[in-house]
Amino acid sequence: MDNMGIWVTVIIVLFVLGSIFGLRVSPREKALGIMRDKARKIGLHPRVIVAPEWTHVPMATEKRASMVAYYSVLIPDARLSLMRARVIDGKLKVVQGDEKFNDSPIALKGIYAIDMQANCVGLYWDEESDLRATQLDEMKAYLLALAKA
Repeated sequence: MDNMGIWVTVIIVLFVLGSIFGLRVSPREKALGIMRDKARKIGLHPRVIVAPEWTHVPMATEKRASMVAYYSVLIPDARLSLMRARVIDGKLKVVQGDEKFNDSPIALKGIYAIDMQANCVGLYWDEESDLRATQLDEMKAYLLALAKA
């Protein structure tokens, strides 16, 4: 009987330890959280949204759209016209809107597409391409430059 009590105790301890280790935040999720906090502090508005069809972000499954990071800048006094552009080979290809942005180079990594509307300019991007948040300042500067153009 004494042997049975030891086994039950070992199983309970292993179960509790497994539950505790299962609660740890993965390093990837922690890096994403830190990056999104840094983005908020510098004036970017990060969101994770369903990827619009015009961005051509691959579907997660046949019946489920992919989720994609959308980082935007609000410009309260702006009156921007609608513009949507995909990034192909490091250049913008306008899908809808002002053609003056067509073939504009973009040096940022992981960008799928950019959209501009009313008082908001934003980009759809793969956060995995920059988990250390090295290009957030460049992203904000680029979005503001697009809005002024």
